[in-house]
Amino acid sequence: MTTTEERTRSDVVVVGAGPGGCATAIHLAKSGLNVTLLEKAEFPRDKICGDGLTPRVLRELAYLGINPETLSWKKNRGLRIHVAKSRYLLEWPESRDFPSIGMAVKRSLFDHFLANQTIKAGVNLVTNANVCKSVEQQGRITGVETKDGRCFEAPIVVACDGGSARLAVSMGLHRIESRPMGIAVRAYFSSPASNQDWLDSWLELWDGTSKSPRLLPGYAWSFPLGDGTCNVGLGLPDAARYRDIDLRDTMSRWLMSLPDSWGFTPDHQLGKIRSAALPMGFNRKPVYSRGLFLVGDAAGAINPFNGEGISYAMESGRFAAEAIIQGYSRGLYTRSCERAFAGYASRLGDEWGGYFWLGNLFGRIISNPHVMKIAAHYGLPIPVVRNLTHRMLSHVVDRPSRDTYDRVVNTLTRMVPQA
Repeated sequence: MTTTEERTRSDVVVVGAGPGGCATAIHLAKSGLNVTLLEKAEFPRDKICGDGLTPRVLRELAYLGINPETLSWKKNRGLRIHVAKSRYLLEWPESRDFPSIGMAVKRSLFDHFLANQTIKAGVNLVTNANVCKSVEQQGRITGVETKDGRCFEAPIVVACDGGSARLAVSMGLHRIESRPMGIAVRAYFSSPASNQDWLDSWLELWDGTSKSPRLLPGYAWSFPLGDGTCNVGLGLPDAARYRDIDLRDTMSRWLMSLPDSWGFTPDHQLGKIRSAALPMGFNRKPVYSRGLFLVGDAAGAINPFNGEGISYAMESGRFAAEAIIQGYSRGLYTRSCERAFAGYASRLGDEWGGYFWLGNLFGRIISNPHVMKIAAHYGLPIPVVRNLTHRMLSHVVDRPSRDTYDRVVNTLTRMVPQA
């Protein structure tokens, strides 16, 4: 899907054409900058993901000039929470800042759609370009090199290359080991639940591998895709604490506990159970350094409360693009330009620093099975607690606050340090 004759020099090179990379490239191109977007694979290509598009994602699509109402993807009304024998319906909140619907679509389709939008915006999209390292002069990045020896030059590079963050590592920006690294597994199933209007979430997971099964701190899900299939999976917030857990086996055992009517049985499974790491809570810093911006998973910008990363990839891409546009307008390499670039890190901290700090703390707290069980069995039945939990975990919160739930969440995120 190389769009034009490959340009070896651009104003900005963006590495990785997932949601974060595509959003970054589109915003930059619409400002008039010459942008090259490099993707190691060909589209369509698969990504390990839950495939859910929250209201935060739909807001980012609108910022790109894409009206979600024109898309044929499966809409959903909110979450259906399963705890023991209880079920709770939590609709997406009525909000000023976000739409009150969600959607779901396979990442192979979503990413391909966004890649086509970059071409329409004038981005030079180059596929089969597997970036392996940075090119530097006098300690500053000046481009990237691919495994097949091609070099793409630019004074500004945006790394959207996922949790492996090869580009950041090549410049000495390593993961903060104390920050959580989650893990998730998922598979597709042909299922009669494919057209349901709710995203299903189960809050009690048992490892089932010993005589004394452990209650795990994560959750399981089923996201209906409207095409005859569901994305089904489960995740843990901190893989390091549960190295002895075979998550694929845990998922297989959990699926056996569900009614056959859901269709989540081996004869309805489409492909293997696959896994992916989830870098959470800003686990790589600095997010701007020497001409390199980190966006999305490369910056560890995954929500520690729920493992959602698409919206934060697209939002951080928008923030990075705005900083780059400001920098270029002030004159590249000037002090004023560098102040604009450094403002990207401040923006991420202001937007999500306190929230991610709380999420990191939340992950540690629920690793205690007694806390997890008490919260699920005795907290969720209380409507106020349930609604506040939904608002906090989904991060669908108006700023400034519109109601009491917003005020509680916003106050908490202001009171704590930034992640």
